Amino acid sequence: MKVSDIYKEKKQVLSFEIFPPKKDDYLGDITETLDILSECKPDFISVTFGAGGSSNRNKTIEIAKLIKSRYGIEPIVHLTCLCYDKDEIREFVRVLQQEGLENILALRGDHNPNITEKDVFPHASDLIAYIREISGDYFCIAAACYPENHPESSGRLEEIRSLRAKYEAGADLFLSQLFFDNDGFMAFEEDCRIADINVPVTPGIMPVTKATQIKRMVEMCGATLPARFSRIIDRYADNEAGLFDAGMSYALSQVIDLLASGSDGIHLYTMNNPVIARRISVGIKNIV
Repeated sequence: MKVSDIYKEKKQVLSFEIFPPKKDDYLGDITETLDILSECKPDFISVTFGAGGSSNRNKTIEIAKLIKSRYGIEPIVHLTCLCYDKDEIREFVRVLQQEGLENILALRGDHNPNITEKDVFPHASDLIAYIREISGDYFCIAAACYPENHPESSGRLEEIRSLRAKYEAGADLFLSQLFFDNDGFMAFEEDCRIADINVPVTPGIMPVTKATQIKRMVEMCGATLPARFSRIIDRYADNEAGLFDAGMSYALSQVIDLLASGSDGIHLYTMNNPVIARRISVGIKNIV
């Protein structure tokens, strides 16, 4: 089933993101996590994809197949494009079709000095257009969006233009980068509607439960830390258990506020931690 059809059937959706574990026995590791995540009854689960080798592809596809066959949940397969050419992307798409996987999250991917880029797909919109060219409407294609602008973007106008290019290339929905300021996300969502981007724009939430996450998150995506959130970090920085509970409470308050404001749903970055997914799911079980 296409995830875009789930959005048509449900007013608000709940989804999770996971990543393939690095251990050789990755299916054994991820099954334990998926057993618990499936109890939370998400509408779909996205599986990340790293650049630079067939092993990344194989892990992503195997986990996506497992999610669909064993748990009856629709997977979205991440696909990056900076380091691949048309033949490689075509083959990847062929395998997805062969396996009955219908959902792709099309991404440019991050620049990595250790991996050679091929300059065939410089933007995610180029990848989306090519997938549409070779597969028509077979896939639901999701794309990323950045409520506080992509780190390489010059500002909001460029950000919305980039989003519009993805939409015109064939994106069916958008999943947002993590953020901590709901007002900022809702202003971004309004800008999308003004630009006639008329597909679901789903907020991405990552509960921050460790002090070491903060610096990394800010550096990676430039997320703004609201005063209320900063006070929580300062208060519980040296209290591991306290920070976990406070971080979860802050994330849950974000989720409830977004859903009450009419969000298309919630995409939860679980970091493969089922405890996080379960806490959020229990907290909103009567809302979604």
